[in-house]
Amino acid sequence: MKPVRRAALIVLGLVLAGAAMRADLSAVRSEPNPERRAKLALDHAEKTLHAAEDAYGKGEWEQTAAALEEFRQAVDLSIESLKATGKKPRKSPGPFKRAEIRTRRLQRHLEDFLQKMSVEEREQLEPVRAAVQKVHEDLLKAVMVGWESKS
Repeated sequence: MKPVRRAALIVLGLVLAGAAMRADLSAVRSEPNPERRAKLALDHAEKTLHAAEDAYGKGEWEQTAAALEEFRQAVDLSIESLKATGKKPRKSPGPFKRAEIRTRRLQRHLEDFLQKMSVEEREQLEPVRAAVQKVHEDLLKAVMVGWESKS
């Protein structure tokens, strides 16, 4: 196969893979059960984080950044979905605690990944790291003291 044709096929495959990830997030958003939607969103976040690592390993910075942005959106969707359940985290902590544990694991994985990057690249992705950290802290706080703190 000619090198130009091979490169074109690789680019086409990557574009289709990116479109498939976005389609997956749309499918997650369409899940009617908020607890299940939160779990699916975290599953999707994990997949997109792995996709970002793969793209970074291949030197594809734009796709890495796009996958990490989708990762952030999936993590945000998980907490929004848990809030939509209407359940109180102190009285029904199960799904909230599971999400808190998973976001902590994802946060550690993201930190390890960011350590592989140059300082300039890390600085560009700081908003993603900060957003994931905030979701984790909000979930932890919700389990410990509820959504609305009395302090």
